Formats: sequence, structure tokens, C-alpha cells
Amino acid sequence: MEVIVSRKIILALFLLTIISFYITFTFNSCLVKSISKSIPRWNPIVIDQNSLDHYATNVRLVPLLESNETDISSKYKYFQDQGMRQLPSALIIGVKKGGTRALLEFIRIHPDVRAAGSEIHFFDKNYIKGFQWYRSHMPSTLEGQQTIEKTPSYFITKEAPKRVNHMNPSTKLLVVVRNPVTRAISDYTQAASKRPEMDKFESLVFINGTIGNLIDTSWGPIKLGMYARYLSRWLKYFPLSQFLFVSGERLIYDPAAELHRVQNFLGLKQVINEKHFYFNATKGFPCLFKSEGHSAPHCLGKTKGRNHPKVERAVLQRLKDFYRPFNNRFYQMTGINFGWS
Repeated sequence: MEVIVSRKIILALFLLTIISFYITFTFNSCLVKSISKSIPRWNPIVIDQNSLDHYATNVRLVPLLESNETDISSKYKYFQDQGMRQLPSALIIGVKKGGTRALLEFIRIHPDVRAAGSEIHFFDKNYIKGFQWYRSHMPSTLEGQQTIEKTPSYFITKEAPKRVNHMNPSTKLLVVVRNPVTRAISDYTQAASKRPEMDKFESLVFINGTIGNLIDTSWGPIKLGMYARYLSRWLKYFPLSQFLFVSGERLIYDPAAELHRVQNFLGLKQVINEKHFYFNATKGFPCLFKSEGHSAPHCLGKTKGRNHPKVERAVLQRLKDFYRPFNNRFYQMTGINFGWS
């Protein structure tokens, strides 16, 4: 009797298990079906090969050099708005009519140099506008390039040394100097070309216009040639090692040698050499076989290399004697004898 009961119990439990499993399976199936209906179906994307070909034709590469361009400087056109503008790391600060434009045109053919084309006059006339304004007038540069700016009047501006030092005390300073007598005549020639009514050079050199009188040191062309006075201001803010004094005379008869010194001073590779220059006998100046923005030979503008007026020999001697002590002082300060006296 006990055995029969036990079998009935086992059979009942087995049936209950089967029924429980069936109910659970049925419930889950219904739940899954309900959920799947509420989820949007994913439809596979069919890609048309023609569509791919259509989009592929709209993708093109833009070369840095156009097919008709031969000047390597044109590679910078793409970066005019893409590159960054930086404050100059080197300045050509003077002197007026010493050869600063020639130096700028010569050094800017170096691929690692970018220069502001015009004189910005920031440290003498536009300082109040701020460094952001100054930066906006600089050319765009690529990584590894240096920015240079030229304004010759910086050399004689009293506030300029302190202002440049405030911008960057490590700024490299280039000063192009020339025999102050020749420089004064060149300065006068430029002014007279704009004002034909100007008095003769001899009349302006001396007080009251008489050769026997003292030299008028208040007259700009004369005053600017006293280089030692202006250099002393700069040496209060910068060590001599941050200056390079370029000979204006040598820049004319041996430009490659002076550019070798300039490249060394700026830490540049020696790229510019005698192969870049030829001498224009008409202008009396060296010209470039190729320069930035010019694939053909290029000389300085018409305003460079003007014919100087003939000055009386006695006047030239008076000026030479006048400048001698200033020249000697300048030689001592720079450690260079330029041979002007």
C-alpha cells in the first residue's frame, strides 16, 4: 500500500512539473512577441555603386603650387590665412638711407624668413595701438620661420629701445650703417626729389647757410649720422651681442659676404650666396636674380640709387672732420672699424 501511494505521488509531481514548464514557456513567448512588435524593424542599407562613384568625383586634392607657377614663394599663398602671425624675432632698426631696404629685400629670399613688406612704425608712431595691432600687420609664418620687420626710424626714437625690450628682451637687432657724410647727402637727395624748391645742400649744412659757420647739428640729415649717440640708448636695454652692424658700403659691392654674416646672426642655414646677385651698373646697386614674389630678375625701386648732387670739396672735408670723433666713438662701441675716417 505504501509503495502504491509513493508512485502516485511521484507521478503527480512529474505532471505538475510539465504543466509548470508549459505555462512558463507560453507566457515568455507571448511577452517576447509583444515587445518585438513595439520595436521598429531595422532595414539593411543597400549601397548603390553609382552613388559611390558620384560622391568620389566630388573629392579633389588642392595642390600648393598651381600648374603655371614657377616661383617657390607661391607656396605661401595657401597659408596666408592658414598660418599664424607672430611678433618679429628680429628688427632692422636703422639707419635711414643706410641700405635697410636692400638688406630686407636680400634676406627675405631666404625660405625661413618672412618679413613685413612696409615699414610699420610701431615703436615710434603706433605703439599706443598695442601689440595685437602690431601682430596683425605681420605676415603669416610656417613652423620654423622667423618674422622680421624694418623701420629705420626706430634707431633714433628715444622710446624705442625700452618698448622693444618690453616686447621681447631677446630681440635681435640689425643696424645698417654707412659713411655719415654720404648718408647725409643721400638723405638730402631723397627730400629734394619731393621738394624741388629746397635750398642747396651746402646752404643747409651750415648755420645761416655760410660755409665758414658751424655745422647745423639740428638739421636731420646731419644729426642722424652721429650714430654713437643713438647706439648708447639701445645699449642700456640690449647687450652688444644682440646687435649686428651691417656695412652699407659692403652691402653694395659684396652683398653675399654681408648676407653670410646676417644668416649666421639669425641662426639661419647658409642659403643666400653670390649666385643670387648681379650688379646693375646703371643703378650702381646689386640686384637679385630672383626674389620673393618675383620669378624674374629684380632690382630695388626707382627711388633707390638716385644720382647725388655734386657737393663742394671743402664742404665734404668739413663734414668729414666733423664726424670723425663720432665715428671713432662708434668704432669703439661696436668693435668694428668701418673706415670712414
